[in-house]
Amino acid sequence: MSFTLATWNINSVRLREALVSRLLTEHAPDVLCLQECKSPVDKIPFAAFEALGYRHMLARGQKGYNGVAILSKLPIEDAGDQDFATLGHARHVAGRLEDGTVIHNFYVPAGGDKPDREVNVKFGQKLDYLTEMRDWFHAERPERSILVGDLNIAPREDDVWNHKQLLRVVSHTPVEVEHLGAAQDAGKWVDVTRQDLPEGNLYSWWSYRSPDWDAADKGRRLDHIWATPDISNAAHSSRILRDARGWEQPSDHAPVFATFDL
Repeated sequence: MSFTLATWNINSVRLREALVSRLLTEHAPDVLCLQECKSPVDKIPFAAFEALGYRHMLARGQKGYNGVAILSKLPIEDAGDQDFATLGHARHVAGRLEDGTVIHNFYVPAGGDKPDREVNVKFGQKLDYLTEMRDWFHAERPERSILVGDLNIAPREDDVWNHKQLLRVVSHTPVEVEHLGAAQDAGKWVDVTRQDLPEGNLYSWWSYRSPDWDAADKGRRLDHIWATPDISNAAHSSRILRDARGWEQPSDHAPVFATFDL
């Protein structure tokens, strides 16, 4: 089976229903994982996506915040969710395809503005969330699995526009990178995007605060596609749809794609 998967922090699925429909129409991934849906599950405009051929949806939602969803052309069954750091947030949902492949869709906490858990509760929650991800992958080693989502960390020096300037900025601090790396190592996850595109600057997020985001290009790669070693070599054709950041009323994130031949 061959399928293409995309992940996108949509920053309100109801507000940007038209953008999701455009992506599904023009690029037609077989599976689309959305984060920051900001909607209860019953308010997600599923009928519009179903009309485009996405007959299956798994989601966890809450009003106004967080929220994750998987839209799929392929049959997919609910494989549960995890509430890491006991936040009570809708930040994870998993689905199982008919061939047994499990897709994990994550929205890791952003962590606030100050990279110090003593003065910023949200930063501590982010680190705790990543620690519990690590512990879960140690306890239940994933197999035939794909992990995608807005992990809110740009781990490599070439995943940010300026490594030195961002070392003390949340999303690229050494402690965050260390925690993300520990979670990745615990599951033996392979960074599919960097497996395909190993060299050069690569971004999936550009701040709304930049009046000319495209020209300034002060981006970060916060959105990721990982796979377990037993299927990582089946992944190819990774890309980031940068153009979507310039669509009307855009999300500040761009979709990330990969294709798997399983």
